[in-house]
Amino acid sequence: MNAMFLFIIILFVAGYICIALEHPLKVNKAATALLLGVVLWILLASGGENLVRNNGLSDFLSLYGENKGFSGWFSEQLVLQLGNISEILFFLLGAMTIVELMDSFEAFQVITNKIKTTHRIKFMWIILIITFFLSAILDNMTSTIVLIALLRKIVAEQKERWFFASMIVLAANAGGAWSPIGDVTTIMLWVSGKVSATGIISATFLASIASIVVPMLIVSLRLKGNFISLQQLEEKPEKNSVHQISKKERSLILYMGTGVLLFVPVFHAFTGLPPYMGILIGLGILWITTEFLQYFHSQRDNSRLSVSAALTRIDLSSILFFLGILLAVGALQVCGHLALLSAFLDNIPLANGKYVFIGYLIGILSAIVDNVPLVAGAMGMYNFPVDHYFWEFVAYCAGTGGSILIIGSAAGVVAMGLEKIDFIWYLKRITLLAFIGFNSGAFIYIVQNYYKIF
Repeated sequence: MNAMFLFIIILFVAGYICIALEHPLKVNKAATALLLGVVLWILLASGGENLVRNNGLSDFLSLYGENKGFSGWFSEQLVLQLGNISEILFFLLGAMTIVELMDSFEAFQVITNKIKTTHRIKFMWIILIITFFLSAILDNMTSTIVLIALLRKIVAEQKERWFFASMIVLAANAGGAWSPIGDVTTIMLWVSGKVSATGIISATFLASIASIVVPMLIVSLRLKGNFISLQQLEEKPEKNSVHQISKKERSLILYMGTGVLLFVPVFHAFTGLPPYMGILIGLGILWITTEFLQYFHSQRDNSRLSVSAALTRIDLSSILFFLGILLAVGALQVCGHLALLSAFLDNIPLANGKYVFIGYLIGILSAIVDNVPLVAGAMGMYNFPVDHYFWEFVAYCAGTGGSILIIGSAAGVVAMGLEKIDFIWYLKRITLLAFIGFNSGAFIYIVQNYYKIF
């Protein structure tokens, strides 16, 4: 095996370990991912010609001519990878800005203010149902933030909030798995043309429901009584507050923000343009609307309500992380590493069931490592047609498998950070529930696909 080929593998694994150990090392995973992605492409540029020749791509000389050679082929591959990556990044940037803008106008209070019950079982079902569908419209991380903000206004005891917040993580990941815009991995698969909006919904909806309903039913058998609520759920703004936002404004921004997000799949279906074009036109519409609202309320302090302010609050480090890790995976694809791994997995003696096994394995690994590079790797390894059962199963497994550990998903990491949830506490009380739910949904999907239901 070529020394450079082996060195790139070792470097990628080392970088991946640093990303997984982000908190102990106290180095942001975005920094590691960016460094890893760029360094791999530098290695490919400096010594990749032999790698390309050895992996059956030596015909690039005939395509680009003797004058251009490897440099011409390499430049095209880099531009091609950046083009594919930018579609995902622009979509995420637009969606995150829309959500931040909705949060600025306190749009989510329209939902949260209606929840008054303190009965544990009833409260759990209400917030998890809201989380499940809200996550499908927004994303699992944002839904977790919104619902944990609700918990802080209602639930007084910390350990009680830990439990509800952990269940919210399960519901958020389950809700994001069946929607083309509900999770980063489903966004990646949808934007890249691996799944269609209607295909992913019809194929994984029942499985996603099972992955959260089964744990909820188990918990309902042993959860009793009422929890201690806060006497004052939230401070009411003064009538003359310069930050006051009317109920009509909150409702308008909630419905418009939700509407433009739901409009994206429709836009893609009717125009054939990439989804990021739909999210950008939606952002433009919402941007103009908020500008008009600020104009008619000029006596109010509108500085925090502008799109410019919303852009400063979005998690740019996550965007840069996706850029770095997708660049790294793209380098492995160009070098031929993913093709080699694909050939190895194809030799697993499980007949057609090996692809189900691979999808299931991705789900289990998602509990330990980030699901973005796992799904990106699978996308580079296989070339199945749109809405192939493998892509659908990967979307479900990668989305819900991360719930098994608190560090296995963006929603879990957010909940852990906001509520300081203990890793061992989650492992003892929630991991088994999440694992049962994950397997329940996987079973439902396999049965549904075998009997061609939907």
